[in-house]
Amino acid sequence: RQYPGGASNLTYQVDYGDRSYVLRRPPFGKIAKSAHDMLREAKVMRALKPVYPYVPNIIAICDDHDVLGCDFYVMERLKGIILRQDFPKDFELSEADTRKLCLNVIDKLVDLHRVDAKAAGLDKLGKGEGYVQRQIGGWSDRFRKARTDDVGDFEQVMSWLNDKMPDDIAQVVIHNDFRFDNVVLNPDNPFEVIGVLDWEMATIGDPLMDLGNSLAYWIEADDEGPFQMLRRQPTHRPGMLTRKEVVEYYMEQSGFKVDNFDFYEIYGLFRLAVIIQQIYYRFYHGQTKDKRFAAFGHAANYLEKRCQRLIAESSL
Repeated sequence: RQYPGGASNLTYQVDYGDRSYVLRRPPFGKIAKSAHDMLREAKVMRALKPVYPYVPNIIAICDDHDVLGCDFYVMERLKGIILRQDFPKDFELSEADTRKLCLNVIDKLVDLHRVDAKAAGLDKLGKGEGYVQRQIGGWSDRFRKARTDDVGDFEQVMSWLNDKMPDDIAQVVIHNDFRFDNVVLNPDNPFEVIGVLDWEMATIGDPLMDLGNSLAYWIEADDEGPFQMLRRQPTHRPGMLTRKEVVEYYMEQSGFKVDNFDFYEIYGLFRLAVIIQQIYYRFYHGQTKDKRFAAFGHAANYLEKRCQRLIAESSL
């Protein structure tokens, strides 16, 4: 059976006798050349597992397209709780406990950024210094290629990001999609993280760019309606940290600090807009019929306006 919620790679539960596994494969239709590399994702996970225990075990990797018509891999199925838009019905936490859970999840991002990439054999995964510059250039190029006629051009946003680019603050292992719905909690102790999923975009890069990516999904209870429509994790719950508190806590725990986080927050929102637009491009051109994606063009337009507003308010 296919797991719901994925808008990028496709994830299935595969039962074999009394055992259950998870199969990951790329989406159907036209996809970007550098995206959805199943072999790379699986190899990164195998390398990380000994030094970051929250990575699921890889069972098998297949590059024989006679099997499914694509590369895919099979990993262990972690049985636990994954928080999506809201807490499950039987999952209730006090405000204090919600805060504790929130801090524990952020700690796992900090832990990842402390991994010794060389010891894990992942130091060659990235391209070295210049990560920030490559991301701004790369995501700008991806947006221009995926733009449709009904979506804004983001030129002001891309120009601002290009002008305000800081140097890399560090080179560490980053996840690039670290969210609550990619975290598995222990069903017997919901404060304990037992797994981190979806390593498709993991690489060596700037940790604050990774945090900016995560912050784009961190929607608070008092955020405006269009932003609430994008919420896919329970960061609106009483006890959850605000975006400002997330940044402050992360910097305190990790030691990676800047005086002004605006660049990274706006970058994260722009990157999210590009991801949404790439998916919408496939829907717009009939490469997928999934009706969930019909409103993604509106979402991209909203994110452009949000970026523009944050730029206008920024002191950078």
